[in-house]
Amino acid sequence: MVHIVGAGCGAPDLITVRGAKLLARADQIIYAGSLVNPELLSRARPGTPCHDSARLALEEVLELIQAGEEKGWDTVRLHTGDPCLYGAIREQMDALEERGIPYDVTPGVSSFCGAAAAVPAEYTLPGVSQSVIITRMAGRTPVPEREKLRSLAAHGATMVLFLSAGMLEEVQGQLLAGGAYREDTPAAIVYKASWPEEAVYRCTVGTLAETARAHQVQRTALILVGDFLGEDYRRSLLYDPGFSHSFREGKGDKK
Repeated sequence: MVHIVGAGCGAPDLITVRGAKLLARADQIIYAGSLVNPELLSRARPGTPCHDSARLALEEVLELIQAGEEKGWDTVRLHTGDPCLYGAIREQMDALEERGIPYDVTPGVSSFCGAAAAVPAEYTLPGVSQSVIITRMAGRTPVPEREKLRSLAAHGATMVLFLSAGMLEEVQGQLLAGGAYREDTPAAIVYKASWPEEAVYRCTVGTLAETARAHQVQRTALILVGDFLGEDYRRSLLYDPGFSHSFREGKGDKK
């Protein structure tokens, strides 16, 4: 059996209870060593084989899994954050199904959640933005034409950019070209959210590249963009004394 587990965004205590239990009883662990906090491996039983997949191709990962299956082992495939975001798990799941190897997925705390906590900020503010666009800048790995950053930037919604910290000159240009963000639209660079070296650099869309250069940030950072980082927003109706809902009668309903 293979357990695909989200390790969380960095801090070792941000793994889920289920994920921690699976690590503790795993017969082997294959982890994304370039991003997963190695402290998590201390949850494994002494002597458990731990393989760093940063040095392996998919085929080599599958060989390790197959060898474990032949021994009746449980394998934990430990991914950073939540494996459903930029985790390259679809190809692994398809390969496991082809081989008849059972698997399941345990979600984790994504770094986009960790980044919001680090700021701290709420992505969805009434009167500001009720949508979050999670995307990345096209680089060595392309993105579909309809999802080019310039096109998505036209919405003016809250945006979280993964895997783009090393391309901020181009990111900045594409965000402004979309027409909805301004030079002074608030932004933030969040480096290694929830890790001991976590850092938050607030800036604007027009100063993203300059800010990254000043702090020597080139990777392992998320880029947050949008007016949710500003001061203006509307109070939520959920806790407004004049708003009724199924659990409370408001004083002078504002529905």
